[in-house]
Amino acid sequence: MISAPVFCHDLRPIFIDATQNSSESLLLRWKVPSTVPRGQIPIVSLSDGCQPQTQPQTTLRGDSYQTENFYLCQNGVSGQILQLNFPGSNPSLTTVIRVQTYEGILLSGLLPPGELAWEIPEEPERWEIAINYTELGLEHIWLGWDHLMFVALLVLIARTGKRTLITVTGFTLAHSLTLALSTLNILALPIPAVEAVIALSIVFLATEIVRSNKNTLTFRYPVLVASSFGLLHGFGFASVLREVGLPSTELPTALLFFNIGVEIGQIIFVLIIFGAILLLRSKALEAYRLSRAHTGIATAYPVGTIAAFWTLERILAFWT
Repeated sequence: MISAPVFCHDLRPIFIDATQNSSESLLLRWKVPSTVPRGQIPIVSLSDGCQPQTQPQTTLRGDSYQTENFYLCQNGVSGQILQLNFPGSNPSLTTVIRVQTYEGILLSGLLPPGELAWEIPEEPERWEIAINYTELGLEHIWLGWDHLMFVALLVLIARTGKRTLITVTGFTLAHSLTLALSTLNILALPIPAVEAVIALSIVFLATEIVRSNKNTLTFRYPVLVASSFGLLHGFGFASVLREVGLPSTELPTALLFFNIGVEIGQIIFVLIIFGAILLLRSKALEAYRLSRAHTGIATAYPVGTIAAFWTLERILAFWT
């Protein structure tokens, strides 16, 4: 029996990439997840200042539909409107936009579900980049279930608020470091292997919780384990930024606010976990109270099982 793939790092947005080959010519490409029915694939067009030179051609490549078209923009691309036109209903997907100008300026945009038009600016606005990349970081952490599972297990291992703060801070500093190094092309690792080890890191934490041996290094110094695996998780975060791209003129701003978005999402998730634990241990649910050990084991088994499946799936993907 063949199961459908699980996309844990894949944001699954519509991705639009426009590149100026000369001062007047523009190659427009867009990529739509294959989960969208072929009859629902949008047509991406430019406003009247740019004229199409070819008919768009769509092909299925891997896990996405990819389409491209050539445009002639005699007055340049600044001020032109990129428009998405769906043949049917809008599948409510976020749209990530990247425009590479002939002068070498990288312009980025992010359209939330429901917004279908974007005006190409003359140059990137710092505040807009900050907002867009914060939203992108938030969206990535909330769709990256493997990251969230890892953080959830860290909280269960750390147990107290103080230890959780130290542990999650170590995880944050570690993945922030490799996120920056990988995005800036200073350090690189093969992403398929990284994805497999990230899944394996969840299996490791789940196994530690089930064993319940408080004398292991994991329970005594969870910050060391969190930091070590955090370095790998940073490469996973960086894979998103490499695909979306960073504006060359505001690279530090984009990198900083993407990381801020990730951390905001992570903090919210940790607070939700603590809220759920307090609820389970509240007097109002006295008859159904669970010990901390039972709560951890009840969480570790299903999470570890899913992560084990992801590990095997990602390892098998090396040869496909």
